[in-house]
Order: sequence, then C-alpha cells, then structure tokens
Amino acid sequence: MWIRSTLAYRVSFVLTVVGGLLVTGLDFVAILLMFSQVDVLGGYTLPEVAFLYGLSATSFGLADLSIGSAGRLGSRVRDGTLDTLLVRPAPVLAQVAADRFALRRVARLIQGTLVLGYAGVALDVDWTPVKAALVPVMLVCGGLIFAAVFVAGAAFQFVAQDASEVQAAFTYGGQTLLQYPPTVFGTELVRGVTYLLPLAFVNWVPAAYVLGRPYPLGLPQWAAFAPPLVAVACCAVAGSAWRAGLRTYRSTGS
Repeated sequence: MWIRSTLAYRVSFVLTVVGGLLVTGLDFVAILLMFSQVDVLGGYTLPEVAFLYGLSATSFGLADLSIGSAGRLGSRVRDGTLDTLLVRPAPVLAQVAADRFALRRVARLIQGTLVLGYAGVALDVDWTPVKAALVPVMLVCGGLIFAAVFVAGAAFQFVAQDASEVQAAFTYGGQTLLQYPPTVFGTELVRGVTYLLPLAFVNWVPAAYVLGRPYPLGLPQWAAFAPPLVAVACCAVAGSAWRAGLRTYRSTGS
C-alpha cells in the first residue's frame, strides 16, 4: 500500500530519491575532501576507505529499507496505537517494518552500491574466488546485524517510549563509524564495537581479509568468516529482546 502510494507521484518520488542521493553522498564527499589533503587515512588509501564506506552504507541501506520504520515504534507505544497491530492476524514485527514504508530510503542503498562499485574497480586487490564471494556475504550479514540493532532498539522503546534518538546513535551512528578505518579510533572504542556491539563484523573484520590488512585487536584470521555466525547471534538476541518488550506492553490504560 505504501509503495503504491509513493509511486502514485512518480516525479516527486524520483526527485526525492535524487535528493537523498545528494544528501547521503555528502558523507563520501567529506572523505574525498580529506584525501585531497592526505594520501592515506589511518594507513588506508582512498579506494580502501571507499570499500569500507560502500560495505557499511550498502549493508545499512538494506536494513534501513526493510526495518527502518521500527524507529518510530515509541510514538505508537506512547499513544496506544500499537493496539491496532496486535489485533491483526500478522506478526507485529512485520507490521512495524511495513508501517509507513519509505521507499525513498532506496537512495542510501543506491549511493552505497555506487561507492562500493568504484572501490571494487579502483582497489589493487587480487580478487580470488573466496574474496569475491565474501563481499555479498558481508553485505547480507551486515544488513542482518544492522537490522538486529534496529529491532533491539525498538524493543527498548517498549520501556523507554521516547528513545528513538538513542536507537539512532547505534544505527546511524554505527554506520557512520564503520565508514572509516578502525585504525583512526581508540582501542577501547574498537573493542566495544567488536565484542559488545559487534558492528565490526559488518566490514572491519572481513574487509581486513580482502584488503590484506591487520585484523582489529589482533583477531585470528578465521574471524573474517565469522559474520554469518555473528549475524545469527545478533538476530537471536534481538528476537528475544523484541518478544520480551512486546510482553511488557500494557497500552495507554485508557
């Protein structure tokens, strides 16, 4: 319904997507401006940073497009309109994901894919079959990890009710963090996004194998192939948090 509603005004939709491409593209423009003054950033060249950026932006774009609407769950909890989702014969999480589905978010996905395509051409990498196969695995698993963060944040809003900005700090903030090499951040921050909130497995860890770079925190080489396990674990934790949050919902009491 929301897709049909959006496409009813095709020119408006196209202009919105183009505007979204320009706005999200400013992040990469900032990186280009940095490299106009330096040759490397944290030991990484421009194509290597573009590779990290493309992986992060595309993975996040997949999650944002599919489950990004979960960020507004807090408003439904506050005004009690979540009740309407509970009485429908469909999973509540699926309804939350489809609520006011914003097809315009495809702009972020397109922009990330374009940068990733540039990086793939510009990188001086020996693309073995394993490395080539690892890229789509990173994108899918990265999308699942970000989606799990979205769901866990939505579950937290059952309790906090007005925590959309807290959720955004871990979703949009995490995506921005991963656009840059781990070498530009402090050890404690890298440790936190590796062991506590494992966003590092979206791109930093597996990309180290593709780029032939040292692994963050001295992780073993097999960690590059751990994103599927990390994604499954994150989804399991987020699913448990969602079910626990849904059980605490008591409507507005009116």
